[in-house]
Amino acid sequence: MDDPWSADPRAYVPDALAVPRAQPGDTVGDVRLRLEGERFDSVAAIVVLGAGERVVGVVRPEDLVAADAGARVETLMDADPPRVHRGDDEVAFAWAAVRRGESSVVMVDEDGGLLGLVTPQQLMRALLTEHERDISHMSGVLHDAVSARAASYERVWRRLWHRLPWLLFGLAGAFLSAFLVGRFEDRLARNLTLAFFVPAVVYMADAVGTQTEMLVVRGLSVGVAIRPVLRRELTTGFAVGVILAAIAYPLVALAWGDATVAAAVALALLAACSTATLVAMVLPSALRRLGFDPAFGSGPLATVIQDLSSIAIYLTIALLLGA
Repeated sequence: MDDPWSADPRAYVPDALAVPRAQPGDTVGDVRLRLEGERFDSVAAIVVLGAGERVVGVVRPEDLVAADAGARVETLMDADPPRVHRGDDEVAFAWAAVRRGESSVVMVDEDGGLLGLVTPQQLMRALLTEHERDISHMSGVLHDAVSARAASYERVWRRLWHRLPWLLFGLAGAFLSAFLVGRFEDRLARNLTLAFFVPAVVYMADAVGTQTEMLVVRGLSVGVAIRPVLRRELTTGFAVGVILAAIAYPLVALAWGDATVAAAVALALLAACSTATLVAMVLPSALRRLGFDPAFGSGPLATVIQDLSSIAIYLTIALLLGA
């Protein structure tokens, strides 16, 4: 059977449409006789209907079996059973039953009329589906465990389809990086020391961005909103840039004897780390909103953006300082 929650929840129909029914004034013996020889979709509960066929309670089968034949149904029933409606969250169905100690849940329409029973099997399926979804979210990869498993076993051409577009974007970024460095060829030729630190600035920006990106993806996987942590993470990225700049300046100045290059490296680290943090904060959330998997897209796309911005920042600062 198809998963009833994979489609529009408003169109959801419970498994058990034919269920045992009784009136509050019926005796237990009468209900037992009516149940004999009948075929039901589920006997997880006997639904008690009042005026206008509205649900007024449920009786557990074990209570019906154990009761005296002359007892009235209204003395056995739960007069306030958990009720759900079409469009309610599926996990709410299960929790409604758990909180009330019921093995099933009654689905009713707007007037309280019976639509059917959400069976124990359906409740279990809802809880397991939610559990798998939570586990896969905690990995920060895919929307659900079914997709995660499919991604693990999919054919080569599907693997290429998921990954290659992002990697081609990265290749384009590499060519742009080469073009960007080429625009500063004269400056680099006059002071070759500048070229030594291009990989260092790019790497440190990538490292800072990757740390932030992992934090964001992990947060998204457990439902953490980006906005509340944005300021703190940007502040952290700026502080990391300040510390790295403070360490790099004296080391470069002493080792290479060029204070101007040292200043360019230090300021570039400060600016590139701050920029990389911002990119890493915004990109995974944006990809997720657009329906893309952050696991495949965030890394290559963030790397391209961070590399280009780091190179541009470093060489522009060097140009402005006359290094």
